[in-house]
Amino acid sequence: MADKRYRIGEFSKLVGLSTYTLRYYEDQGLILSQRDDNGVRYYVEEDIRWVGFILHLKGTGMQLNDLKRYVKLRAEGDTTIAERRQLLQRVKDNAEAEIAEQQMHLKVLGHKIDWYDGKTAHTIDDSESFHDYLQRFQD
Repeated sequence: MADKRYRIGEFSKLVGLSTYTLRYYEDQGLILSQRDDNGVRYYVEEDIRWVGFILHLKGTGMQLNDLKRYVKLRAEGDTTIAERRQLLQRVKDNAEAEIAEQQMHLKVLGHKIDWYDGKTAHTIDDSESFHDYLQRFQD
């Protein structure tokens, strides 16, 4: 039995991307559509999984040039596994560093909210600045 074929409009809904974005991804070489005998673009189940993986990579902050590099290496086959792994490790390390930075920003934001709560509840002295309050939490 042949794979189910999805025309671009249906595929767009399945993967949650506009047809414009799908065409852009195709122009950039990130995805490949197939064409039927009449030249109409279509996609198959495997393409759904591939677009899902691309969206995971984009979600990590992976840049377009790195995505293109990864796709190119993938197309070259298993001889590029080590290079693909290295690329993904770098992207993972960068994403983890960004997450750590965001967590630090959120921690400070939480302290600021607590400081405001303390000021309005009068559990923090009126003269205590936020800077001084933050000193309580320094390691």
